[in-house]
Amino acid sequence: MPEHTLRHTGFQSRFTKLWRVPLVLLVLVLGMSCGSAPVQEMSEARQAIDAARIAGAERHAAEQYHKAQELLKTAEQLLNERHFGKARRRAAAARDEAVRAREAAQRAEAQ
Repeated sequence: MPEHTLRHTGFQSRFTKLWRVPLVLLVLVLGMSCGSAPVQEMSEARQAIDAARIAGAERHAAEQYHKAQELLKTAEQLLNERHFGKARRRAAAARDEAVRAREAAQRAEAQ
């Protein structure tokens, strides 16, 4: 085998080894960000929906309140299917919608 081929093969081997570590780290980081169940987000969404209900959102902001409930229901289904990233986003949307419903209900109660 020619000498230049051996040197080239050695370079490729070292180059491949150098890129293996950052690639593995990147995969691990991406996996960890989407890999765990969105426990905190689900809890926050449930609490926000409860707060909206207590504020009277069922009566004064029914559309937003029911939308928040539907988003949470979808998040729970996604969680059961182990689609954690999607479940996390839906739970956050449910929380945000419930906050808007609570605020609307509080404004309506104040009038």
